[in-house]
Amino acid sequence: MSGLAILTLQLSHFRSHRAARLEFDGRPVALVGANGAGKTNILEAVSLLSPGRGLRRAAVEDLARRPEAIGWKVAATVAGLSAAHELETWAEGGPRQVRVDGKTAPQLALARILRMVWLVPAMDRLWIEAAEGRRRFLDRSVLSFAPDHAEAVLAYEKAMRDRNRLLKDEVRDPHWYGALEAQMAASAAVIAANRADALARLMAAQEGAETAFPRASLTLVHPEGEVDDLATALAENRRRDLAAGRTLLGPHRVDLQAVFSAKGVPADQCSTGEQKALLISLMLANARALATDLGRPPILLLDEVAAHLDAGRRTALYDEICALGAQAIMTGTEPGLFDSLGARGQSFAIADDIGQSSIREVP
Repeated sequence: MSGLAILTLQLSHFRSHRAARLEFDGRPVALVGANGAGKTNILEAVSLLSPGRGLRRAAVEDLARRPEAIGWKVAATVAGLSAAHELETWAEGGPRQVRVDGKTAPQLALARILRMVWLVPAMDRLWIEAAEGRRRFLDRSVLSFAPDHAEAVLAYEKAMRDRNRLLKDEVRDPHWYGALEAQMAASAAVIAANRADALARLMAAQEGAETAFPRASLTLVHPEGEVDDLATALAENRRRDLAAGRTLLGPHRVDLQAVFSAKGVPADQCSTGEQKALLISLMLANARALATDLGRPPILLLDEVAAHLDAGRRTALYDEICALGAQAIMTGTEPGLFDSLGARGQSFAIADDIGQSSIREVP
């Protein structure tokens, strides 16, 4: 199966890269270089060819190369879901802009061309840190299946912010709350349905898969209890929310929990290596599910993923990526981390040469 792919990538004043160009041929890609050479910056640039704030969730102004700070641009030619396209995204002192084939487009248009799944080192503590990170991880997976999920989340968050403002101002007139709570309930229903569908797809993609990585059983937990009628529950909960100064019910409180299925051990009680393996397993399941839906696997962005795997697991990961037919763009500090990928992938040496990035393809 031939996957979605970045074919050429050009960066202008993006992070550490004043000007850079890379050419890919659809195979997995290894970006190799010392810490601080700019490898992750390349992954981040690719991630901005999808809707949202990218894999670092950085503010637009923070993406510009310093000290110039004159704006930045990422341009690419890609093999998309139905055709080849030229994509551009940039910012020059304002919000991020997007062009598709030379025409201005909304960010959501990018999701109709490419789908991406990524893992970054910040996720390594996903199972032992606060629930917010797990919700973000879940919603990123949901977005890969249903790009319009973002609109429901934004609508819910806007209505909730307005409700929270009323709560903080100790407004008690129920007429001020009714419309906002109805909006929250409507958006929450879409969010809940999308999340449930994504979890079902991830679980199904793990069943019967030939993989060296452990299966994870996933559940959604509602700290305040699951409610059938959110609008009514919010109305009944106003007194408690007034005391707290914020909304205590809704999808913004949901937590994602995982269990290492073969051992029956919750993810937060697993070893560091097992927690990483569970993350990789879910990433691969996400990719397999998307490949089934779309007929083509997504692009995988894997930052320093090989550094915490033994040689056997690294080989297994590369084997699964190649069997899937996905273009995985991976980073690592040592060429030896990618030895078992061999001729199945491309390799680039990334270096920082006195403030100028250097990128060289390695035969």
